[in-house]
Amino acid sequence: MERSTDKLARYTMYTVAAAAVFALCWYFRNVLIYIIAALVVALIAAPLKRLLKKIRIKGKSAPDGLLAVISLLLVLVLFIGLVTQIIPVVYSIVQNISGNLQTASFSSSGFTAALDSVNRWLIGMFPDLGRDFRVETAAVDFIRQEFKFSSVTSVVGSVASVVGSLGVALFSIIFIGFFFIRDDNLFRNIMGALVPDRYEEKAKDTIGDIEYLLSRYFVGILIEVMGVALLNFLGLWLAARLDLTTALGIAFMTGILNIIPYVGPWIGAAIGTVLGVVLKYSSAAAAGASLNFVAVVAVLLAVFLVTQLVDNFLFQPIIYSRSIKSSPLEIFIVLLLAGHLGGIFGMIAAIPAYTVVRVVAGTFFRNVKAIRRLIPEE
Repeated sequence: MERSTDKLARYTMYTVAAAAVFALCWYFRNVLIYIIAALVVALIAAPLKRLLKKIRIKGKSAPDGLLAVISLLLVLVLFIGLVTQIIPVVYSIVQNISGNLQTASFSSSGFTAALDSVNRWLIGMFPDLGRDFRVETAAVDFIRQEFKFSSVTSVVGSVASVVGSLGVALFSIIFIGFFFIRDDNLFRNIMGALVPDRYEEKAKDTIGDIEYLLSRYFVGILIEVMGVALLNFLGLWLAARLDLTTALGIAFMTGILNIIPYVGPWIGAAIGTVLGVVLKYSSAAAAGASLNFVAVVAVLLAVFLVTQLVDNFLFQPIIYSRSIKSSPLEIFIVLLLAGHLGGIFGMIAAIPAYTVVRVVAGTFFRNVKAIRRLIPEE
């Protein structure tokens, strides 16, 4: 009887402790997000630091602090470069759409003819819309209605608040990330201090395995983003004949959206096609040119389709299977479950989270038959 009581008391204590830890994590969730983001930055910068460490002057490599600063700066330059490539195309889109909102029409004959066909079909299918219905006018009215702000003051206040929050987040991530990059063993030492002594070495080895796999994964994702962006840029610039700035902006936008597994490329292709059509006809209208609407859409879709095929058969098998050492079917099921639970953000976080769970389970719960079958020993 005493043993049962002791077990109940112990399990109750564990449950209360776990609930307390969960409550603390939730209360300080912003800090945890900063730490996780800093870890991601550190994992991406780790290969750069190892590469820089091989450079020796008079037989000596640079101090770890200096290598950490250089690696961190390179990662920041990469991210800033991706973002700044999108800004010009967003600015062009705003300018073109704002101009079209004033006239509520596109002057290119090819585009107007396509819209006339769509309007006739809609009126035929839905007579209640009225003979004067225009889909472009309805779209313009919808945009005006949805993006109407109550006051300039509220907009300025919201922008200031967002900028302030982003500034704090960016500084925190850079500051924490610097220490993680400088000391390769910092995070595993922290985690080792949180477990009992008999598990400390095993926990450190597990954290090392997780860091190795996630570093390969995040670097692979960056390579995939750059590869998809490069292929789309070449197709949009050379085949679709978009101008250089527009092609770069749309290409990098689709590359970043490609981070979302499976559905990201399709979202990027849809957005890229719409933006390409809008900007293509706006520039054509300014030049007085006439373009074939169907041909423009076909070329844009062909560019994104070719890139998607290259990504599916070349980039993704290497990144999703080899970098985290899981089968494609296993990853697909995990992504389906994560998408059902957390939507797009759940799918983005699914593979890193599953990698952590997989390594921990393979290290500490190998006596379970299902885990032995799922995670074979290497």
